[in-house]
Amino acid sequence: MRGLSFSIDEGEVYALVGASGSGKSVTSMAIMGLLPIAAVIEGRVSFEGREILGIPEREMQKIRGSGISMIFQDPVASLNPTMRVGDQVAEGLMLEGLSKSQAWEETVRIFGEMGIPSPREVASSYPHQLSGGMCQRVMIAMALSRNPRLLIADEPTTALDVTVQAQILSLMRAIISKENTSLLFITHDLAIVAEMADRAGIIWHGELWEEAPIEDLFNSPLHPYTQTLLQALPDRERDDPFFHLGTVLTERNEGIGCPFASSCPEEMPICSQEMPPWFQNGAHKVRCWLGREMVL
Repeated sequence: MRGLSFSIDEGEVYALVGASGSGKSVTSMAIMGLLPIAAVIEGRVSFEGREILGIPEREMQKIRGSGISMIFQDPVASLNPTMRVGDQVAEGLMLEGLSKSQAWEETVRIFGEMGIPSPREVASSYPHQLSGGMCQRVMIAMALSRNPRLLIADEPTTALDVTVQAQILSLMRAIISKENTSLLFITHDLAIVAEMADRAGIIWHGELWEEAPIEDLFNSPLHPYTQTLLQALPDRERDDPFFHLGTVLTERNEGIGCPFASSCPEEMPICSQEMPPWFQNGAHKVRCWLGREMVL
């Protein structure tokens, strides 16, 4: 990661978008304080005005769950296979002072509120007895059970079929709207971004290159990488199912100029000579020399 910086407002859905290996999940794990001890992290992570990067693990444990919670990519692998799913959710509720029986009943109530059929039966099940979609509902219930102010969802629908995916996204939208929860939605799927997010940041090789409200990002993308991602969406103006082919991306260029230059179809002489600064017009900003036009 290199100088990655973004902020999320209260009640906002912010999408961090990029291809596999761009640094999305590493970013979320850094926020949660879950990177390996050997990882070197420099900079600041501020939550509700408090600096949380590097605080003692005991203090971070108090923030996880009630302050910041996370839904991981693979719901089945993220659940403990030796525990009933209801016990896994109730475990977090007991940290709020509930007795074991109270936490269990609250878990059943939460499952029912989330539209899980036969919530008591599901709570008594082990992860291997449930479908991937049901395990993801359990993970969402676990993440939201302690009413966090910030929810991080790391590609929460990647392993699900499109029907279940739509149900999960609808459920998440309803819950975060009701609770005014802020959401950091990590994905590579721009179709989901268009449906879920208020604002998005485009990440490539650990750096942010464009950030904008969703309408601006889709209608007026400025960075060539953002344009390439959008070109990979189905062509809605045609009847056939074929996809546009975007630019073939090469490895990061480590010269003194823009590291994207060797992959960029819009490369100019200045691109290989000088790293572009941020150019901004309102809430839309881009780190590309093409962005000079937006401030002229």
